[in-house]
Amino acid sequence: MNTFWIVFGEFVAVVVAMVALLIVARSVIVIGPAQVGLVVKRVSRRHNTTDTPIAFDGEAGYQSALLMPGVRFKLWPRYLVAKHPWVQVPAGEIGVVISQIGERLPTGAKSAVYRPEFGNFTNLREFLENGGQKGVQRPVLPPGSLVPIHPVAFLVVTATKAYGLPINRAVMAAGPLSPESFGLTSKQLRVTVIAPEGDQDVVGIVTTLDGEPLPPADIAGRIGGFNDIEDLEVRPEVTDSELIEALLGAKNQLHNNYQDFQAFVDSGGRIGLQHDPLLYGAYLLNPFLVRVEPARMLVVNQGEVAVIKSYVGLPTLDTSGPEFKFGSIVQPGHRGIWREALRTGKYPLNPRIYAAEKVPTFILTLNWADASSVAHNLDAQLSPIEGKSREGFIFKIDLQVQIHVPDTKAPKVISMVGSMQNLVNEVLQAAVGNHFRNTLQGLEAIRFIETRDAVQAAAFDAVSRYLAAYEVETRGVYIQDVTFPDELVGVLTRREIANQEKATYLQQKDAQTIRIDLEKARGTADMQAALAQAQVSVDINRARADARKAEADGEAAFVELTGAAEGSRRRAIGLGEAAAAEALGLAHAKGYDAQVASLGSGPTAAVAIANAVSEGKLNVMPEVLVTGGGNAFEGLAASLMRGMNGKSPSGPAAGLEPPRQARKKEPRSAH
Repeated sequence: MNTFWIVFGEFVAVVVAMVALLIVARSVIVIGPAQVGLVVKRVSRRHNTTDTPIAFDGEAGYQSALLMPGVRFKLWPRYLVAKHPWVQVPAGEIGVVISQIGERLPTGAKSAVYRPEFGNFTNLREFLENGGQKGVQRPVLPPGSLVPIHPVAFLVVTATKAYGLPINRAVMAAGPLSPESFGLTSKQLRVTVIAPEGDQDVVGIVTTLDGEPLPPADIAGRIGGFNDIEDLEVRPEVTDSELIEALLGAKNQLHNNYQDFQAFVDSGGRIGLQHDPLLYGAYLLNPFLVRVEPARMLVVNQGEVAVIKSYVGLPTLDTSGPEFKFGSIVQPGHRGIWREALRTGKYPLNPRIYAAEKVPTFILTLNWADASSVAHNLDAQLSPIEGKSREGFIFKIDLQVQIHVPDTKAPKVISMVGSMQNLVNEVLQAAVGNHFRNTLQGLEAIRFIETRDAVQAAAFDAVSRYLAAYEVETRGVYIQDVTFPDELVGVLTRREIANQEKATYLQQKDAQTIRIDLEKARGTADMQAALAQAQVSVDINRARADARKAEADGEAAFVELTGAAEGSRRRAIGLGEAAAAEALGLAHAKGYDAQVASLGSGPTAAVAIANAVSEGKLNVMPEVLVTGGGNAFEGLAASLMRGMNGKSPSGPAAGLEPPRQARKKEPRSAH
């Protein structure tokens, strides 16, 4: 019996020793250097009267105090200790903190208010005493954070791992914690980077998921609204460029580019699409509160301007004047089309609330052809113009039109037509096409070909007048090519061949003419010496002839002078002799009359003959011997009368031929 109790006592002592050893072994906790110990108190006289699962005053349950790295003692089984890793946020990631303790969120709130006293959420008492709230905390843990955060009080989610012990059984039943457990993706839990995408400049379009609702009729939030623009407008010296600069992201500095979401809310930030985008950089944004979508930055290149259509801002206040009936042209900062176009540069405008219509300010060439321009795509829908001539021939015209939109007129142009594509498709295409179709219907096909320049000039005038109403300048209208029907091409081809043959024949004729000239020139060259000698002879003879002519002219002048003098002398002598002869003749006549009266005519003639013979004035032998019938006396009388009638006292009469001897032919003998 004693032996039994001895053995039993030894057994109990061993069991007690083993239990004590087990208690000691279970009570000694070794916490690693990157671990914390979560203490759970199983037995306590106090009861937790709060709605938090964490005990701060020794109540049973999760204890607020964590066991830090090292060897710690917690009496088992009264306490259980679970080891949890420190929250570690790798590079390039962020840590989103979700509180499971604190006050309830106000109705409509999506995130908990943050105060500087919360620090990195390591002091639970400070968190609760300063009004910490349950739910998503607004700040995030930056990359590289290593923080001993209470695993029951807070859940921390990173891109690669989730920390904490969720109280929600549905979350616990879903399996190990991950970003997907909270409706997030790994990409959302990485640092938000805004950087160029290839050769495209981008901005980050921000949408906030918490805050007060937007005012009525607003589609995007801007801290302070547009009061700053309204204050600038009252300054008379302010320019449109200064107003535009005030609109470009000036409010982001108030909340550190949405990274300090509490400052965003405190500054008056509202839920929804935000006016100010994010520029290039890396941002620590809470994915539960801020969503970012990349969008192309507005880049205005040289040779173009951007007309801005604003869907937000101050109420529309038209500045275009009463004569403009095509919409509102407003000052920057108002709803409507800005009167100041944006010129060369890059502008971080939110494309969701500002629509930019780019307007080329260089000479814009539009092709009505199968091929479109390389510099732009505005004429992609234009095709060759089909026209019908008066005779019914249908042919196509490839046309090129050059237009220019002045940069100062670009807002009005866009206000009238909406876009440059509308200007081309809705305005130009109809105007140009109808003009050419109407022109062709009044012309024959051949006439169109022959008057192509005139048709082109008329088209330029018509298009210029039409586009002037839209504040667009016309710089040129050119007919590039004309595609004729086959039957007309055949006629024109034959006509052209005939013209070419005619031209060929004319050229051949010209060639032969040139050949003749060549041969002539060659012969001239060969006879150059003889020609030179002949030319010299011609010159010498011409000189001699000129000398003789001069000599003859001199002699003629001399003869003329001497002749005139001799004529004057002879005229004077003749007049004197005539007077004397007249007087003598009258005297003789009176004597003859007296003799005839006294002697008779026969004796008187005999006496006159005797006197003439004696004076030697009468030849006894007549110059013409007249024989035949009659006596000798009658022949002598005839000779005397002939001499008296044909001779003057001084000789034969002027102008009479000398007497010729007349001889009577003798009759031929009868032999």
